[in-house]
Amino acid sequence: MKPKLPSFKNHALFDLALTHSSYVNEHPEVGQDNERLEFLGDAVLGFVIAEMLYTMYPTINEAQLTHLRSQLVDEKQLGKLGAEFGLGTLMHLGKGTAQDGGRNNPSLLNDTFEAILGAYFLDAGIEPVRRYILDTFQPLARLLVDRFLLSGVDPQNNLAPTRQTFIDSKNRFQQWALAQHKTPPTYQIIAETGPDHAKQFTAQVLINGKPYGVGTDRRKQEAEKRAAEAALSAIQSI
Repeated sequence: MKPKLPSFKNHALFDLALTHSSYVNEHPEVGQDNERLEFLGDAVLGFVIAEMLYTMYPTINEAQLTHLRSQLVDEKQLGKLGAEFGLGTLMHLGKGTAQDGGRNNPSLLNDTFEAILGAYFLDAGIEPVRRYILDTFQPLARLLVDRFLLSGVDPQNNLAPTRQTFIDSKNRFQQWALAQHKTPPTYQIIAETGPDHAKQFTAQVLINGKPYGVGTDRRKQEAEKRAAEAALSAIQSI
């Protein structure tokens, strides 16, 4: 069944969720963009997904739950959902952003989908949003876990080799840092480049002030993962 967007009582909220800052820059009479709704939707989505995974997989440990959640709500996954919902044609974009491929941009599709969740929360309340997120993401979670099982990875098995495969780069590097230096790593965003609709963030990971890796991506959290991956590669080559 093709996924559908939620139904709104207040269509103005839905319209606001579709309004990118580039459109407001060209049409200042509109007044607001969807960034505040995106912030709210991101928080609602993270909470409901965490509760969903905690309930669905009672034997999975904290690190594995974190990895599953990150896979479900990363930019690529949410951008794909946004495209399936047809948000590319619905978004209100400035002419320059649209000409630069904004209607197919995973980051913009991701942000708009999160804004719609925030708007739906304001429109209908937490329970309808929770049901909508569960209906959308429970099948995706099962597919993700099945994919790990088919590749020989059992997410409900806590044996060390399985955990190493299942845990994401930030958690793996943190485990190494705690084992070797008795302190967790810290992350810093050291650069931001590009226009607002295609911004790139560069993150650096440090232990006790010493840099271990640098990574770049469109989202800060993904840039931190890239930095952790670079750090893991560096320590493995020593």
